[in-house]
Amino acid sequence: MTTDTLRELEARVRDLEDTAHRTGQNLDAALSPLRGEVQRLREQKQQDMSRWERVQLARAPGRPTALDYVDRLCTEFTELHGDRRYGDDPALIGGPARWQGVPVMLLLQQKGRDTKSKIKRRFGSANPEGYRKAVRLMDMADKFGLPVVSLVDTQGAYPGLEAEERGQGWAIAESIRRMLNLRVPAISVVIGEGGSGGALAVGVGNRVLIQENAWYSVISPEGAASIIWKDAAKAPLAAEALKLTAPDLLEMRIVEEVIAEPAGGAHLDADAAAARVGEAVSRHLRELSSLDPTALVHQRHERFRALGAFTEV
Repeated sequence: MTTDTLRELEARVRDLEDTAHRTGQNLDAALSPLRGEVQRLREQKQQDMSRWERVQLARAPGRPTALDYVDRLCTEFTELHGDRRYGDDPALIGGPARWQGVPVMLLLQQKGRDTKSKIKRRFGSANPEGYRKAVRLMDMADKFGLPVVSLVDTQGAYPGLEAEERGQGWAIAESIRRMLNLRVPAISVVIGEGGSGGALAVGVGNRVLIQENAWYSVISPEGAASIIWKDAAKAPLAAEALKLTAPDLLEMRIVEEVIAEPAGGAHLDADAAAARVGEAVSRHLRELSSLDPTALVHQRHERFRALGAFTEV
């Protein structure tokens, strides 16, 4: 009921805004209460969403991509290309930049903004050369003392035959190993989808953050459903079992912080979403700046060793 009411109100707001724009009339008196009710219903819906609904929100059309955040938060970004072995991968890009004024090395999983770019970037699923490029950039970050900021957004590494022939598993393992041993601060932010080793390859940070409607898991809900029930249509059931949403991950201490999104999702207000991501990353960078290289490596190792630990009563 709430969803249908929300859609109707959103449609009415759009119609009134179009009328105001077309005719030049001042319709703020009618728009203001409708916008307030839309905001209230979005917040209510967000609190009541199932895990599968949050997965769908992470895939919402118009959700900000990694480069959308870079455009809003960074200056002097210089993309560096190639792994110096095989070629360049447009699904995993990176290079030095200033994150709100602080020099960093960026690692970005980029899905693409439209159909053409999504196909070009394989929806953010990287080939081995992408992960080898990430290792090259991490080597550079260590050499020049640049903190690493990675924005994670992929359903997983590219599963094609050519990727396997070029050593996909080995490339992911090398990227994980290299990031674990960085002697500079590393912060990873899951901004949409975080699937399997393809996400973990650039997700081994001293701090791992996640946006409110993003997900992070060993496998996508569709993949899990196909394996367990031989039916991808059971993805909603798999999502519940995987406990892959931001609140789940915070409760299990897999992430350090959940970054709030605008009501209804980041795709409805990219500027506000970017401001919150920027503030969170900058805050954690400041906190980590006090640690020396040895302490950073030790903290990162201990952080990941502690995942999945439990005690029997």
